[in-house]
Amino acid sequence: MSASVPEPAVAARNVRWALLGVMLAMLLSMLDNMVVGTAMPTIVGDLGGLAHIAWVVTAYTLATAASTPVWGKFGDLYGRKHMYLASVAVFVVGSALSGAAHSMTQLIAFRVLQGLGAGGIGAGAFALIASLVPPRERGRYQGMTASVMAIGTVGGPLLGGFVTGHIGWRWAFYLNLPLGVVAFVWCLLMLHLPAHRSPARVDWRGITLLTATICALVLAATWAGSTYAWISWQILGLFALAAMGTAAFIASQRRAAEPVLPLRVFTGHRNFPLASALILVAGVVMFGCALYLPLFQQTVQGASAADSGLLLLPMMIPVVLVSQLGGRYMSATGRYKIFPVAGAACMAAGLFLLSTMDVNTSRTVTSCYMALVGIGLGAQMQMVMTMAQNSVEMRDMGAASASMNLFRTIGGSLGVAVFGSLFTGAVTAHLPGTGSGSAPDADSLASLPVAARDAYLHAVTRGTHQIFLTAAVLCAAAFVAALCVKEVPLRGKPQPVQADAQSKAAV
Repeated sequence: MSASVPEPAVAARNVRWALLGVMLAMLLSMLDNMVVGTAMPTIVGDLGGLAHIAWVVTAYTLATAASTPVWGKFGDLYGRKHMYLASVAVFVVGSALSGAAHSMTQLIAFRVLQGLGAGGIGAGAFALIASLVPPRERGRYQGMTASVMAIGTVGGPLLGGFVTGHIGWRWAFYLNLPLGVVAFVWCLLMLHLPAHRSPARVDWRGITLLTATICALVLAATWAGSTYAWISWQILGLFALAAMGTAAFIASQRRAAEPVLPLRVFTGHRNFPLASALILVAGVVMFGCALYLPLFQQTVQGASAADSGLLLLPMMIPVVLVSQLGGRYMSATGRYKIFPVAGAACMAAGLFLLSTMDVNTSRTVTSCYMALVGIGLGAQMQMVMTMAQNSVEMRDMGAASASMNLFRTIGGSLGVAVFGSLFTGAVTAHLPGTGSGSAPDADSLASLPVAARDAYLHAVTRGTHQIFLTAAVLCAAAFVAALCVKEVPLRGKPQPVQADAQSKAAV
């Protein structure tokens, strides 16, 4: 068993400066997928391989999801700082190789390397915050991650369009190099954590089973309703493989001396499984809204595709503001149950209102509904992470934080798959003969006869109605789960102590 790791009693000195490098690395991984998605048409035009375009994103997502819990556990065993630096280095090397790729096959392989690094960056950020800051003060610092997510979601498409159009698609990857080096050196010099190494053996059997299970689940979610039908043998087989893998993984974790994902984090306190369910729903909402809200605004409301990142500002600004204000309130009072409860309620209400939109709904009204969803996301995502971390021991902090990131990723993958099927089914049902139900570009839409264009707009409206109504039902279930949360006092002092006490903290 790994040795017990002490939890900080107060925030380390200069903790904001130390976490700046962590947030920069996290921003790189958040921006990357958005930037690359915008650059993909140009990449395909240069490298060819249109049939494999989906794998550029899928390979990255798979590697990120599969490696996230492994990085988290390795951080618990061998030191979180060292693992974080290693993940940043892997991400930078993957970026350099991706930018130098000469074929689609090479690009996909190098994107796997990038995804492996991104998994460690995402898993390590929250665990490092936990290593430097006690739970009572953690909310205000984890609000920084909400800002990073907002900047990545909004700025990624804008940066990707600018870089691709003015410099070249390879610089969508090369830009990661100087920023990644800065983040690496910053963390190397500014992060001060006690040296820690466990003699425990690595649970390779658990890692193999968990990786296979995650890959099967993510592939099923990615391919279902698009590449293969939901009831096809390929998708059903993948889901069956994920189910069998889950059963085998749980059995292996019961016997492992130092399990990669300790079951005690799920059974020790009811708040952790509840937090996992809440963040999974938040991932569904986050990814679903980021994909289908701009589609509705561009197709039905006539917004410019060039400003696709800016279209999400009404939702992302409240995420940042509420996360910051909520974190300060939680640090001052030690109370947090109100956030997942209010967050789920706001998301359910906002998504229900979004489901009522039609072809006559103005962008101002849509922005108001989006702001309500953003308030809910801001009240839930980071606060739920703090709630989960407060329910586990410090020795399991890396595995617990990585698990939460994993559930958010899986929620996003499943949400996009289910929403994609709902949207395609609704559009196809209202426009027989359209086949895939994919959206035409602005020029093609404008060239359609008035009757055909109006029919298509109503079909898109019906599709988004199905998506947001389904998401609202999920958030209503999350509201019930949030009511079951037990408000355990947050560990740590409400305010940082003076310098003499700080000097005794582990930094």
